[in-house]
Amino acid sequence: MISTRLLAGLPREVKVLVSASFFVALGFGIIIPAMPLFAKSFGVNNSAVGLIVSMFAIARFSSGLISGKFVDLFGERIVFAIGITMVSVSALFCALAQSYAQLLLFRTAGGLGSSMFSVAAGSIIMRSVSDDQRGRAQSIYNGSFLVGGITGPAVGGLISAVSLRAPFFIYSGTLLCSGTIGFFFLTTGRSRTKKVEADSDAMRIPEAIKLRPYQIALILSFVTNWVLFGLRTSILPLFVTEDLHSTTTVVGIGFTIAALLQGLLLLPAGNLSDRKGRPASLKIGTTVVLAGTLLLTFAVHPWMYLVSMGVVGLGGAFLSTAPANIVADVIRGKSGQVIALWQMAGDAGMIVGPITVGILADLFSFRMAFLVTAIVFSIAVFAAFTLGETRKSHLNKAS
Repeated sequence: MISTRLLAGLPREVKVLVSASFFVALGFGIIIPAMPLFAKSFGVNNSAVGLIVSMFAIARFSSGLISGKFVDLFGERIVFAIGITMVSVSALFCALAQSYAQLLLFRTAGGLGSSMFSVAAGSIIMRSVSDDQRGRAQSIYNGSFLVGGITGPAVGGLISAVSLRAPFFIYSGTLLCSGTIGFFFLTTGRSRTKKVEADSDAMRIPEAIKLRPYQIALILSFVTNWVLFGLRTSILPLFVTEDLHSTTTVVGIGFTIAALLQGLLLLPAGNLSDRKGRPASLKIGTTVVLAGTLLLTFAVHPWMYLVSMGVVGLGGAFLSTAPANIVADVIRGKSGQVIALWQMAGDAGMIVGPITVGILADLFSFRMAFLVTAIVFSIAVFAAFTLGETRKSHLNKAS
């Protein structure tokens, strides 16, 4: 887990979410290697495998604004706990699925709960820390995901070799642990700005969408989730087992390497974002992830896959914190729906990405799917190099 020294000076809300998010990440990491292979076991093609990932994101996307409204009305604690419980039940039914249709239905239902707890957690993190702590808080919060994520994929790869259903049972249990922590120990996120804004003064979507940094944050969320989530959880395990003729264990090792290297750089990346600004962090992250995606495109041996995953992990350390910091920099007050819309942009990337790469893999090849992904991700590189500083509360103060 995260040491007490690293958490020093941060509010209690961050410390609770660090513990809760560990169990979410541990279980999710366990099912990553199993998900596409379990779907494939029902005799479907690569596009249908991608649809499993996309429908989860579609459910998150379609309920995002509702989840944001729930946060504004009922508070983060209740929404977080209920959302976690819904995903836990969904995972349990996935483990018991007897057909592809059932698996698709149960996984889609989990997206509704995921939307609720992720918007609630994002609201707490963004509103509970000051401007000069934001990068560190996001890094530690994401680091708790990685601590679980480092172990999860490797364990999941081994468990999947024995049973493709077992990882989902474990995932359900870890989510229950996370929901329990959140329900009993979380409090409503509190503003750490000098002036606490009234809820009536909270930023609304029409105002936020006019801010260029927020627009860039939406773009970054879309394309980075296409690569860092959609691609990895859809056809990448199939590429390793079918094209590189390797095993699910190697798939898990690759994910673990990416998570480990990302974890090692996560805190320095967050501190860089606080000291040097959001654009500096994004320029490094987008460039490195693009290089890793291109390496994956030309991978012909399992070791090349492992190297590319390591490179993507290094870049992911910078991308996992900076976009969220941009949103937190420009929002005002309890802006649940503004936060939800930003998360919905990431969900859109997870919707479009897996389906697109699945179709490209079926019609052409895995490498064509990776190449198109690299081309799409180049948009993130361009956005990073055109972003101004956002460490002030309003756009007109950004340099």
